[in-house]
Amino acid sequence: MAGEWWRGAVIYQIYPRSFRDSNGDGVGDLPGIVAGLDHIASLGVDGVWLSPFFPSPMRDFGYDVSDYCGVDPLFGTLDDARRVIEACHARGLRVIIDQVWAHSSDQHPWFAESRATRDGAKADWYVWVDPKPDGTPPNNWLGAFGGPGWTWDGRRGQYYFHNYLPQQPQLNVRNPAVQAAILDVARFWLDLGVDGFRLDVANYFMHDPLLRDNPPRDEPALPAPFWYQRHIHNKSHPDNLAFLERIRALLDCYDERFAVAEILDEDNLARMAEYTSGRRLHAAYSFHLLRGPCDARFIAKSVESFFAHPGAPWPCWSFSNHDVIRVVTRWAPKDQTLRPRFAALANALITSLPGTSFLYQGEELGLTNVDVPRDRLVDPEAIANWPRHRNRDGARTPMPWRADAPDLGFGARDPWLPFGPDHAAMAVDLGAADPGSVMNRLRDHLAWRRSVPGLAGGAARFFAAPDGLLAFERQATDRRIGFVFNLTEAPRIFCDMAGAALIRGDGVLGADGIRLPPLGHAIVALRGG
Repeated sequence: MAGEWWRGAVIYQIYPRSFRDSNGDGVGDLPGIVAGLDHIASLGVDGVWLSPFFPSPMRDFGYDVSDYCGVDPLFGTLDDARRVIEACHARGLRVIIDQVWAHSSDQHPWFAESRATRDGAKADWYVWVDPKPDGTPPNNWLGAFGGPGWTWDGRRGQYYFHNYLPQQPQLNVRNPAVQAAILDVARFWLDLGVDGFRLDVANYFMHDPLLRDNPPRDEPALPAPFWYQRHIHNKSHPDNLAFLERIRALLDCYDERFAVAEILDEDNLARMAEYTSGRRLHAAYSFHLLRGPCDARFIAKSVESFFAHPGAPWPCWSFSNHDVIRVVTRWAPKDQTLRPRFAALANALITSLPGTSFLYQGEELGLTNVDVPRDRLVDPEAIANWPRHRNRDGARTPMPWRADAPDLGFGARDPWLPFGPDHAAMAVDLGAADPGSVMNRLRDHLAWRRSVPGLAGGAARFFAAPDGLLAFERQATDRRIGFVFNLTEAPRIFCDMAGAALIRGDGVLGADGIRLPPLGHAIVALRGG
């Protein structure tokens, strides 16, 4: 747990609204998180990432913050936040929390003051622009949840910019006073005891100051107008790098603290490398694997391409989170009976790749995405683009804890989103009791992983492999270890790890190579290692 604890760590993402409800109001909360920590610790992960629990109007379910240094009463109190941190540390778990610094809620006092007058102390804390001579917005930038990226404000007589909802105005992070306020927020939580931050849309902090139009994309039949543009001017401006260095300098004033950037970019891997090179952030992850295909060569090329960037930066990888369809559904085997096998394979794979791993709550159970009916949708993106666009609500449904309980042990019989019809069969209590469950296979894998000195932070080399097979070796402290994953629903053979000795997995060593069952894997000790 000392030093660069994050290098090769496995971090469990908690979506507080859906983790566990302690007071029966249908929404998960901080006391509920404390109640579920023994389960998380039993998996063998190294830390937790908490999605937002700050005061918010909940237009985007906490990613529209109205007070960066508080706790929304829906989730509890600041003392409850302290208890979560203390309870995690007591179990050997690090705690990182979301920080949403690209934008705030329009209900934040900063924005109320900024929109009141053009010459006030916070007049320049948000992105305000005069209209064109014809009264239209200054450029063609669009909001990700639908409509223009500009909203007219009659009090200022100007447009303000927002990459997402109009209720999420963009902070002017170029302003030194805004940067100072953000760093004060970081100090507040670091002093409270958190071990670091996940920085929401970190490459959106600064945009093109010339406000140039975004060019169109070439692809036809896109699901929403937002995707008709190449978003190269409304984000990822090089001036942002200096601010990242200021964030890192602050973190370095504390012991063993960590910051990971969330990246959404035209070139995700290049931006991840740029944001983690030198003395910038410790790590970064993107939607590259979260939205990519279930393709072994794509995964191998993605990892190799990242590490090919200069500066030896460090990545994070994830197959699922609160913004995408769960991987078991997104990459679902045609044979639905193979879903548990695939879930276990995906968990072993994501925690074996070189880098830090994020596991989203419920992935240890093999949870599937829920087909939330239209009358139950609450996600603003899904509502705006229904039915053509992805539904984030389906990945945010409550955790099932007890199969035989009317509320599946969540704490409310009528939670804010519905349970999946197949989720009772995947409940925590059933998984704990079944030695071959997805959960226990993950526990076994992580326990073995911890037992191999140097493996988590070791380098990797990928093998050329037949379609559907992902094969690589990792360098541990005193040995080389090979990994082979069969992402297909047919038996396969991998021939290029001659002289290997099987360590674990469901593969079998034969005279012709490593024989792998459908959605199977093998971990081997390589000759000479």
